[in-house]
Amino acid sequence: MPLKISIITVCRNAENEIVSTLQSVVGQSYPHIEHIIVDGASTDGTVARVQALAPDAALVSEPDKGIYDAMNKGICRATGDYLWFLNAGDSLRSTETVAEVVQAIEVQAGEQPDFVYGDTMIVDAEGKDLHLRRLRPPKQLTEKSFLDGMLVCHQSMLVSRRIVLPYNLRYRLSSDYDWAIRMIARSRTRLFVPRVLSNFRAGGASRKYKIESLKERFRIMSRHYGLGRTVAAHIRFLFIPVR
Repeated sequence: MPLKISIITVCRNAENEIVSTLQSVVGQSYPHIEHIIVDGASTDGTVARVQALAPDAALVSEPDKGIYDAMNKGICRATGDYLWFLNAGDSLRSTETVAEVVQAIEVQAGEQPDFVYGDTMIVDAEGKDLHLRRLRPPKQLTEKSFLDGMLVCHQSMLVSRRIVLPYNLRYRLSSDYDWAIRMIARSRTRLFVPRVLSNFRAGGASRKYKIESLKERFRIMSRHYGLGRTVAAHIRFLFIPVR
């Protein structure tokens, strides 16, 4: 059976931002993709855009408790072998991206990797390349790697459905960081794909509420690594700021 990839997009009032996201998924050469769009009861033209540009996508539009609640809804609906979160405004790097990732998974000997990841390009509002994300993913990723920050962009990681867990709704802005650490801890095998997998649009909720987001990350790090190691890591961050 061919690998099935579930791409989950959460959005609310994103009728303009979601266009590039939808087009990048619809344009993939790999056919076995399930696109799940969880809309938070948008009051603009988001739903109409989805219906027009991605008529085959699984769309749910209803109120939610925030972005991570919406992501959890996507997890519950996913039926693919791997889950891939791609938010409104972000996009897959090229029309061959999913095919290249699947090929990299399939050439692995033995059990399929639990956690697959790659690099990320930061783009502006028009989708033009700005630069590679400063925090680059290491070839050998471990749970301890995230002491140095969110080394793998959320939009450039795929997690096997057999290990996936819901996001912790205790965190409002940085639950993706907590989730990534937990997914790495649960994974037995990881695969680094040495290429850019996604375009990440500059900005986002964590940028608007940077101080609150950093406080959440401190609590998340303390929970996973202990207070002492977290403080030591933040001393390093004074010289290498987190992005």
